[in-house]
Amino acid sequence: MNLKERFLLAYPGAQFLERDVATMEAYLHRQGWLPATARLLHLEKPGEGNMNCVLRAVTTAGSLILKQARPWVEKYPQYAAPVERIGVEAQFLRTAGGIPGIGRYLPRVRAFDKNSRLLALEDLGSGADYTFLYQKGAQIDPGELAQLVDFLSILHAWQPDPADAPFPENLQMRRDLNQVHLFYFPFQANNGLDLDAIQPGLKAAAEVYVQDAAVKGKIAALAERYVSPGPCLLQGDFYPGSWLKTPDGPRVIDPEFSFMGPPEFELGVMLAHMHLAEQGASTVETILARYRRPAGFDEGLMEAFAGVEILRRLIGVAQLPVALSLTEKVRLMDRAAGWIRRREC
Repeated sequence: MNLKERFLLAYPGAQFLERDVATMEAYLHRQGWLPATARLLHLEKPGEGNMNCVLRAVTTAGSLILKQARPWVEKYPQYAAPVERIGVEAQFLRTAGGIPGIGRYLPRVRAFDKNSRLLALEDLGSGADYTFLYQKGAQIDPGELAQLVDFLSILHAWQPDPADAPFPENLQMRRDLNQVHLFYFPFQANNGLDLDAIQPGLKAAAEVYVQDAAVKGKIAALAERYVSPGPCLLQGDFYPGSWLKTPDGPRVIDPEFSFMGPPEFELGVMLAHMHLAEQGASTVETILARYRRPAGFDEGLMEAFAGVEILRRLIGVAQLPVALSLTEKVRLMDRAAGWIRRREC
């Protein structure tokens, strides 16, 4: 059974997002997402994604982004993932899009087909994401960095209206997928991941943390903190792959991991990627100085979350196109582990 058959068996009557112009044109017309007189010209991949199937629909009436959640990770279909994530993404974009000061950073929701788990979004254009930062010598523009930090500051300061329905917990996404791959899988012995195929010597380097019971114990405590309720609305995966570089400045995409949680997690992830991308101490200092911390913000917790993100990106499944030598990775992992060790759990 192929993936399309699997999807349609699980969701009878749903539309499977595919690069078939005639099929998708008929669907867009049925949904009312495309005017009756307009035509679908072609479908293309707007960029590389991990979680969902994403296509740009170019029509005679303009273009839009079509995004479908399937019960697996699109890039790694051997891993199950809850389809409810697409509804959470739609809710985040609607909620955060209404927050003064940050709505302009987000694509607008055009429509949502709950039955097909298919979201139609404003097309932000053909800009690339910021994963170019992992290349040797690449540096983030200071003005763009300031905008991204301000986005987080405003987002984390937002307080929900008690009269509104609570933001989705997104607990299955966090507990069954992210918690496993952030806090457990990379530190399991014999997890089946061939690290030496990624970089010779990386398996031996990772074994230090696989065998470190004290570090793993603190990571397990951080895992529980991650899935516990928190005070702030988070984008949930705030790293260069979720930032889109456009002529009008950076935009933020892919909030399927969003939830109400600890702001320390979000800022920690951002800082971790500045280290992974070798952006330098001045960039880290700029972020820490510019970010407006919510009340009770815990610097040690932020550092510990940053440490976990560095380790899991270097020895886990979600590898990045980093240009680090093995020696540089070992040095960075040792630093990350130090942040975790210092955390009083």
